[in-house]
Amino acid sequence: MQNNTRAGIWLMIATALIFAAQDGLSRYLADQYNVYVVVMIRYWFFAAFVIAISASKRGGLRAVIKTTQPLLQTLRGALLAAEICVMVTAFTILGLVESHAVFACYPLLVAALSGPVLGEKVGWRRWTAIAIGFFGVLIILEPGVKVFTPAAIIPLVSAFMFALYGLLTRYAARKDTAATSFFWTGVTGAVIMTAVGIPNWEPMTQSDGILMAILCVTGALGHFTLIKCYEVAEASAVQPFAYLQLVFASAIGLTLFSEVMEPNVMIGATIVVLAGLFTLWRERQKA
Repeated sequence: MQNNTRAGIWLMIATALIFAAQDGLSRYLADQYNVYVVVMIRYWFFAAFVIAISASKRGGLRAVIKTTQPLLQTLRGALLAAEICVMVTAFTILGLVESHAVFACYPLLVAALSGPVLGEKVGWRRWTAIAIGFFGVLIILEPGVKVFTPAAIIPLVSAFMFALYGLLTRYAARKDTAATSFFWTGVTGAVIMTAVGIPNWEPMTQSDGILMAILCVTGALGHFTLIKCYEVAEASAVQPFAYLQLVFASAIGLTLFSEVMEPNVMIGATIVVLAGLFTLWRERQKA
């Protein structure tokens, strides 16, 4: 593997921008159509992209598909598909700004769950950062200060699901290659979303169909830049820049959807991000 941190950082920034644009498109389309339909079409294109990438690997599809843990790989794929549906739903109910502010806590959840799921040791410094980070989440949600809506929990559920997906991916990596996990993620998600999405099918207008096509292309492009990012640089060096997706998505929410950045959301998100950056730094130090 190459080790070009500067190139990796720029690729991660590009990935964060692409995924933020995806979130904006998903928010608009899910406002107009059923969430399952939007995610289903997105997964169709994603699965085609995954199959094309897998076929180009040494040994072709047969080598990539092979796994000794099909149940784990299926669970991973199903979990990510469900997480995307939950997060897109959060976009339509809460908006991009608040949803991403809460979702930013997922690295803290990864650190907290790495012990029970992977058997990794989490020291007191990281537990302190996790506690501080969730204090930031409480500032965003403001329970007891205003009328608390159950919908505010939706992005937190999404963050928990994504953290668990990430941990299961690390667990699967003990026996399977990244290419194998990538294949099962795309294909399993496409099968599940097709089963859920077809009964809720809604035809799209021509203009929205074009936006849906852009969403699909940006999805493949985002995964491509992310793969390239990890090919040229260490994950621990570039991962902090993934937080820029929060900045980019919030900018889209504020400018295109007329969302409002409440002071409590800004303060809470800052605390969550700083706590997350500390846990990433501690993980790199231990590594």
